[in-house]
This record gives sequence, C-alpha cells and structure tokens, in this order.
Amino acid sequence: MTTAGLTVERFLEVLASDSPTPGGGAVAGVAAATAGALIAMVGRLTAGKEEFADVEGRMEILIAEGDAARHAFLELADRDAHAFDGVMAAFKMPKATDEDKRARSAAIQAGYLDAASVPMEIARKAVALMELALEATATGNPAAASDGWSGAGCAYAAVLCANANVEINAAAIKDPVARAALVDEVTAVRGRAEQLLREGQTAFQMRIS
Repeated sequence: MTTAGLTVERFLEVLASDSPTPGGGAVAGVAAATAGALIAMVGRLTAGKEEFADVEGRMEILIAEGDAARHAFLELADRDAHAFDGVMAAFKMPKATDEDKRARSAAIQAGYLDAASVPMEIARKAVALMELALEATATGNPAAASDGWSGAGCAYAAVLCANANVEINAAAIKDPVARAALVDEVTAVRGRAEQLLREGQTAFQMRIS
C-alpha cells in the first residue's frame, strides 16, 4: 500500500517495525508533504479575504504549489521506501567466480547510488519548499503565521532526515567523484536550509510582535 493510503497509526506501526523500510527517507518525504499541506492551509486562510487582497495572487500560487508538493512528496516517500531494494538484491547475487564478484560489486555500487539519489531529491525539493513556507509566514494571514512557520520547520526536518540518508549511502560509494558530489550537495542544501530557518524565525517573530 502507498504511504498516502496508510492511516497515520499504521504508517507509524510499519515505521517502528524491524523492517529496514520505510525509514528515515520516507519520514523525510512525509514531513515535507506535511509542510506542503501547511503552506496550502495558510494560503486558503488568506485568499478571498478583502484585507489581504494585495497578496491574493500569490496566495493562490501558494495553495497550488503546496497541494502539488503534498502529493509529490508522498510519492517520493514511496520511492525512498523501495530505493534500497536494489542494494539488498545486489548483496544476494552470486559470488562464486571472479566475474560474479565483479558483477555483484558493480550492482551494489549502482544500488547505493540509486538509494542516495531519492533522498537527495527530497532534500533538494524540501529546501525549495522552505522558501514557500517563509513567504506564507511573512505575507499570509498573520493569524496563521504559526502554521507557515510550522511548515518551514517540517520542511527543515525533511532536509535533515533526507540528508542523513544521502550521507549514509554515500559513505558506501567507492567512486570518489560520485561520493564527493553527493556530500558537496548535502552541505550546500543544509546551509541554505539553515539560512531559511533563521529567516523564517525572524519572519514569524515579526508577525506576532
């Protein structure tokens, strides 16, 4: 069953089980989907109200993008839950001959690259979502500023969780160029996320002061 088709309770039960998936990467997807929902919520609490007519157009965009993000990140959560399958399958490949071993090793490395690529995509898109959450906090209905700020926090958590999953898979990648590219992007995304978190905190404090 898809992540979207599970109740919250059932998702948490599966998450708490001894199965390696879903894990932190799927949690990152769910956290980012929650951020998208909160952004859309702020938009809907702002759009259509006369006192916020000057941001009507942007709120409609936030609603559309927040809704789209919610669906996209739930799909990414499902993709992440299966991203490690290739690694596990590769480890089960035969290794009786030198040719078997080379093929197995290549498949394992390809599996780790694939396993890192999905959480990297989540992190990349989650930090972009933080920008929308910041806008929702700073310009949306001030009564919903806490929801916009919560959205930023959820997206930030998604970045951290996704990055951790990138890093643990990158550590197993033998190609130094491929590994360095992933680590460098993780560092850049984390830096941008931390900057946006600070800006979001400032925006929230200004809305409630």
